[in-house]
Amino acid sequence: MLPLVETDEERDAVVPDETVMRPGAEDLCARLGLAGAPLTRFPDGSQPVYAVGDEHVLKLFPKAAAADGIAEGRVLAHLQGRLPVPTPQVHDFGAYENGWRYVLMSRLHGENLAHTWARVPRSHQERLVTEIGETLAELHSLGPDPLADVLGPGDWGAFVDRRSAGAVAQQRARGLPAAWLEQIPDFLASVALPRAPHRSLLHTEVMRQHFLVDPDGRHLTGLFDFEPAMIGDRAYDFVGVGLFVTRGDPHLLARLAGAYGRVFEPAELLAYTLLHVYSDLPWYMRELGTPAEETLPSLAQAWFGTA
Repeated sequence: MLPLVETDEERDAVVPDETVMRPGAEDLCARLGLAGAPLTRFPDGSQPVYAVGDEHVLKLFPKAAAADGIAEGRVLAHLQGRLPVPTPQVHDFGAYENGWRYVLMSRLHGENLAHTWARVPRSHQERLVTEIGETLAELHSLGPDPLADVLGPGDWGAFVDRRSAGAVAQQRARGLPAAWLEQIPDFLASVALPRAPHRSLLHTEVMRQHFLVDPDGRHLTGLFDFEPAMIGDRAYDFVGVGLFVTRGDPHLLARLAGAYGRVFEPAELLAYTLLHVYSDLPWYMRELGTPAEETLPSLAQAWFGTA
């Protein structure tokens, strides 16, 4: 029911088109024993995701992203019941047609933290970042070896080298001004990132958008979206923390780090920001602003410093 999708161009044409996607999702639900269940597509996310009734979620991955579908299914199964915050329970995952893969999982309930943050009292925000810190500590303590066959990058030092070699070109493509671009090589050379860190299971996109909270905004009720998970240095997960959870607030970052049990150097976290697979420094600058002194060390302190 779903066409073969092997390129970005094909994905851009097929995935947003509900006249194509919905019949395929309905057919797959019927095969999974959920025929007739109402489908509601979620508006966000890089992959098509549907609520199937009130209790299930169906996430689809085209052939071009098949490895992500395998990774998400495996990671969620590995995490089941092992974190302080609920994660989706996997009911089934596997292959569909024309290279598509799927994960059928339980539906988490709650409101998206990104949508509720502005109306959550400061005391609740502090409690929530404490829970995020505790959750990350538990995630990073889990042995990742059972997932080594589906999660990269394998050789962390080689990953750092590859990302460092392409860092300037990536930020130039994003539109970063020359005055910032020319600082990147020396800045990265000045930060001693570990080449063989303790191997941790990483979410890699720790953002308010990937947490759910109860209606009062007091407690987390879910953590989701593990398709980009990796195995590597735990500091890499704090890129998303600083940019998208605490957003340059040193007091909140200090509180989260205290709950986590470790404070990372601002320069280390900015280095990983530049090396992150999805790094987009101009976007982060628009979101968080820049310090008066337009240097990368000052930027590191502004975004990742703690009180």
